[in-house]
Amino acid sequence: MTTTVIQRKWYTTREVAEMLGYGLSKTKMLVLTGEIRSIKDGRNRRILPRYVDEYVERRAQEAEQGWSA
Repeated sequence: MTTTVIQRKWYTTREVAEMLGYGLSKTKMLVLTGEIRSIKDGRNRRILPRYVDEYVERRAQEAEQGWSA
């Protein structure tokens, strides 16, 4: 028997907040300002996994640049 694992294609703002350890308000603000990219799906915002990865990588690079200054 083969088991198929379905990968999430996108996340809600609430799910991203939980993943990042941020509050929902902060995460919504990051989406609103474009710091975390998102897609409008009807009345909802959805965030692709790569958009979360891009945000985390950008924040890590900013932190590393601050350490070397």
